Amino acid sequence: MAFLSVLTPVLAAVLCMVMGFIFVKSRQTETTSQGKTKGGSKAGFRPWVDQDLQDDTEITAREDDGEWVDSTEEEDLQHVPYSPPRYPEEKMLQRSQEFYTLMNQRRSVRFISPEPVPREVIDNVIRTAGTAPSGAHTEPWTFIVVSDPETKHQIRLIVEEEEEVNYRQRMGDKWVNDLAKLRTNWIKEYLDEAPYLVLIFKQTYGILPNNKKKTHYYNEISVSISCGILLAALQNVGLVTVTSTPLNCGPQLRLLLKRPANEKLLMLLPVGYPASDATVPDLKRKPLDDIVVHM
Repeated sequence: MAFLSVLTPVLAAVLCMVMGFIFVKSRQTETTSQGKTKGGSKAGFRPWVDQDLQDDTEITAREDDGEWVDSTEEEDLQHVPYSPPRYPEEKMLQRSQEFYTLMNQRRSVRFISPEPVPREVIDNVIRTAGTAPSGAHTEPWTFIVVSDPETKHQIRLIVEEEEEVNYRQRMGDKWVNDLAKLRTNWIKEYLDEAPYLVLIFKQTYGILPNNKKKTHYYNEISVSISCGILLAALQNVGLVTVTSTPLNCGPQLRLLLKRPANEKLLMLLPVGYPASDATVPDLKRKPLDDIVVHM
């Protein structure tokens, strides 16, 4: 007993020393890692990207590979005067009402005519989408316009194969039931019939002519804004589409269209005139009071 009473304080002291040593080592490791992140070598430095918005596509080249461009290497931008037209209040009200009336006619249309559409119109619509704002003006979008019938059919095969699995397994009964009233399923005839398929890819990072990589901040949000402007531009010229975000099709479509590893599919739009027998669900939009809060 006397031996144990002497040994107990010794064990307690040894235990305290071990715990103290572990704590000190962990603090040193944390400090070292912080130093490398803030001011260490550029070889271990990776620019900030919106990781939570990236998909999990398996790519052959890791995004960590290669050298990232330093923002100090880029030239300073000149700022120029900006004087957009200013309308009288009466004209503003008229224009706002006319634009709302035009956009309120926009519907998701799944019955699209194969009638040809001038390519110049599509180019102007995409040029308009390219006016969207983007994080640090990186313009992280690529619009792939497919009109070749065979390529369109290959896209349809890929989408329908994955969509059938989505409807039968991945989406769940609630999601499928919510879509039932819209009469949608995994059969996508419009992918063959529409004169154009526009596939919008987000560039998760840029690749400069010198092969350095450039950070694309908020790339998914930036490209989503661009897609909204694209929908408005299509409505403005009398064309229709249905917004399609086919689950699990991105990697296959990226390979089919030979897109680089930094591009990930965000949206697929069949584009054309509405078919002569096109129908849409008789949906109602929320009133203004349900979507706005004035404070």
